[in-house]
Amino acid sequence: MAALENRPFVKMNGLGNEIVVLDLRDAPLAVPPEEARALARPDVLPFDQIMALYPPTTEGTSAFVRIINSDGSESGACGNGTRCIALYEAGRTGRDHLLFESVAGLLDCRIAGAAITADMGVPRFGWADIPLAGPVADTRAIELQAGPAEAPVLRAPSVVNVGNPHAIFWVEDIDAVDLAHYGPELEHHPIFPARANISLAQIVGADHIRLKVWERGVGLTRACGSAACATAVAAARLGLTGRRVTVTLPGGDLVIDWRVSDDHMLMTGPAEFEFDGQLSAAMLAGAA
Repeated sequence: MAALENRPFVKMNGLGNEIVVLDLRDAPLAVPPEEARALARPDVLPFDQIMALYPPTTEGTSAFVRIINSDGSESGACGNGTRCIALYEAGRTGRDHLLFESVAGLLDCRIAGAAITADMGVPRFGWADIPLAGPVADTRAIELQAGPAEAPVLRAPSVVNVGNPHAIFWVEDIDAVDLAHYGPELEHHPIFPARANISLAQIVGADHIRLKVWERGVGLTRACGSAACATAVAAARLGLTGRRVTVTLPGGDLVIDWRVSDDHMLMTGPAEFEFDGQLSAAMLAGAA
């Protein structure tokens, strides 16, 4: 019998970022990578991330959350998934202020109508924190390129860790670059020992960025909240934008506010329920 067989699930999304919520607080068990991959198959329950909820270990929090990508690997942050579990828990409890814990720290969420704001913590910019394979003096622009050596298509990304590692390439038009082609190579580049999320960012104005994301362990995605946060703070560090911006992704808009008082990143956007069900043996069959 598969570990997750007969477990209830809730399918949700944040701007088209496909999320499966597994509430395991009553029977904590690990999510086997092979079972996550089996569920993610296109004809089963395709998702970008599983948000697995476990009993809290810190007083005042609702749950400890672990984040599993569709390839079975684990992630330290998922902004869209965080908004989804906030909406899920609000539906259970009636509360509009929720606090979760994760490997990256506490996740403070507030709900006001359709808008859900998640405090994604403080970004890290040191080369060892991202992490990179070796010392880099300035992570606002590192030596990395993709495409022909004599005429690179992408170059000098900004890098930042917002709970997971991100590389942001600044381009004139995000639609002019085939991210599906360059994303896999860059995700697995040796400069990123823990792999990285790869983004193309286009500055529209001082308060507006267009973004396309190749998500580590997932691939092209309609939205990535942590990438929106990483891009917003990277743009502000370079003086390309202010500290509050709208980030437009294929799935819609997120508002990112890099708070001056404490450098916390506040991400605001929607989330929605799709359906719920129970994981069956057939859905988990062929796990490998």
